[in-house]
Amino acid sequence: MFTGIIEKTAKVVNIEQEGTNFHFTLEVDFADELAIDQSMAHDGCCLTVVKVDKEKKQYVVTAMTETMQKTCLGQWKVGTEVNVERSMRMDGRFDGHIVQGHVDQTAICSKVVDENGSWRYYFTYDHENAPSITVPKGSISINGVSLTVVDSEKGMFSVAIIPYTHEVTNFHNFQPGTVVNIEFDVFGKYVQRLMEQYMAK
Repeated sequence: MFTGIIEKTAKVVNIEQEGTNFHFTLEVDFADELAIDQSMAHDGCCLTVVKVDKEKKQYVVTAMTETMQKTCLGQWKVGTEVNVERSMRMDGRFDGHIVQGHVDQTAICSKVVDENGSWRYYFTYDHENAPSITVPKGSISINGVSLTVVDSEKGMFSVAIIPYTHEVTNFHNFQPGTVVNIEFDVFGKYVQRLMEQYMAK
C-alpha cells in the first residue's frame, strides 16, 4: 500500500533479461536502508526488492511479462529517472490517497501547458478495454504520483502540477508522446464495477 507521495527519483543503472523476466538495477541514496523482499512503487508499479548493494547505493527489482506488457517499464533504459516510494508506514500521517501499486494501464501525455507558476498536463488513455474512471477533483496516480484530476472526459483527463512536484518527480521529463503508468482511484473502480453489475440486471 502506498500514498502517492514520491520520496525520491531513482536512476536505472543496469537492465538484464533472463528468460521473460527483466532485472532492473536502480540507484537511490536510501538504498542502504532497503531490505530484500521489501515492496516499493516504481513509477507507480509495485515491485519487490530482490538484491541490495548498500555500498553502491543500488538495488535490484524484477519485472515479469505481465508487468512489462501493462506498464511503461518496457521503455526504461539506462539513465531513466524513476519515481520511487517505499510502502506506507502505519505510524505516520496519510498524505496523498490510497495507491495500491497495481497499474491499471498506460496513458500518453498529449499536451503540456506552462501556466506561469504551474503546469497543466493532459493525458489520453484507452477507455474501451479496461475499467477506468476519472472525475473532476477526484484522485489519480500518474507514475506513482498522487494527483487531483482537473479536466475529465471520456478517454482524457488533465492534472495541474506545482513547482515542487515538477522538480522532485520525473514530471519534468514529460512531453507530448511520453507514456506513463496510471492507477485509477480504487474506490471509483469498485463503484464502477458495482454499477455495471446493477445495470446489467
